[in-house]
Amino acid sequence: MNSCRRIACSGWRSGLNTVFSRITAPPLSRSQATSAAPDPDTGEKPRLRAIDLAKEVQQEKTKPPVVGQRKKPQAEASGAAEAETPPPPFGQQKRVMELKRFSLQLQQVHPNVLAKHLLRGVLYQDKDVVITNKPYGVPVKDDCGGTSISSVLPVLSKMMDGMKMKSDSQLIPCLRLEKETTGVFLLARSEEAVQHIHSLVTNNQVQRKYWVVIVGVPVPSEGVIDIPIIEREVPGPRPHYKMALSPLFRVSDTGEGVTKVRANRQSQPAVTKYKVLGSGSGCSLVELQPLTEVKHQMRVHMALGLTCPILGDHKYSHSSKLAPQKLPERVLGKLGLEQSKIRHLPLHVLARQLTLAGNTQGDINVTCPLPKYFKQTLNRLRLTFSDEKDQL
Repeated sequence: MNSCRRIACSGWRSGLNTVFSRITAPPLSRSQATSAAPDPDTGEKPRLRAIDLAKEVQQEKTKPPVVGQRKKPQAEASGAAEAETPPPPFGQQKRVMELKRFSLQLQQVHPNVLAKHLLRGVLYQDKDVVITNKPYGVPVKDDCGGTSISSVLPVLSKMMDGMKMKSDSQLIPCLRLEKETTGVFLLARSEEAVQHIHSLVTNNQVQRKYWVVIVGVPVPSEGVIDIPIIEREVPGPRPHYKMALSPLFRVSDTGEGVTKVRANRQSQPAVTKYKVLGSGSGCSLVELQPLTEVKHQMRVHMALGLTCPILGDHKYSHSSKLAPQKLPERVLGKLGLEQSKIRHLPLHVLARQLTLAGNTQGDINVTCPLPKYFKQTLNRLRLTFSDEKDQL
């Protein structure tokens, strides 16, 4: 009995000593706490905190290298870091991405936002017509129901009328522009004005001038392209339709002259005047004046007629396939672009000037300023142009 009591007392005293030793033991440092042994009572390891992990990483960095282990050179380490982190976009590549985002934003914004943009871009207006600056990448009409110029014209008309509730004014598109074309855009205020403009077009009293940047230098530097155009199917893995040339003459078999061929019934007459305003870096700034109204007329005449495609024309740069435009290394270097990113390069076509004759107050002559991306391309290619009086 007494021996049992002694054993119980000794066990009780040893338990108290263990408790007091835990209470009176000096506190461990953070580094010691991370390497402490598991708790003998619970068997669990102490939790590793973020600050302890950071200290361990710092200690590993400051450790001396092991004998025989090669230290990674600083240049190699920096190269690996650059490979992991892609370089930020620069120069023309950055501007192309900004332009792409800008065009997509305008197509996806609320109609009021696009209408305000067109209102700020008004270049001329009277009781019959309104001439505004069409932005790049926005279609005039969209059959799929997306945002387009035509879809916001009722809102623009109300804005120009002072947001009156009972407003009968309207705006009707007249001369068409492609989605990727920017510049002067003509709107009529009534059906009578539309008929008047169509009569001016029929009588060659409407003059339109475009500025384009082309790849190459045309020879001669000024002339008239008079080659009919026809729409044809392009076979291949991805069949598609393109406008193509349908010439009335071909080189004779002897190679000493040309012979006239029969015109295709489906071809359309197409005439384009051109004049080189400046050239440099393997590209040219050209002023075009279409004398006829044919789909993709200027693009086809430049790419297939003069073999100088318009910069950013990914459709007509290749006659037999659909692929991004391939540019010479010299041009890519000037633009600061890689060939793999060339698909984002915009079409460089600007509706520069519009002249309407037969108005009671005289001719209407409106010139559109150069958009930002167009000016930046001219600066990079070092393309300068002569004075306005020297143009067509």
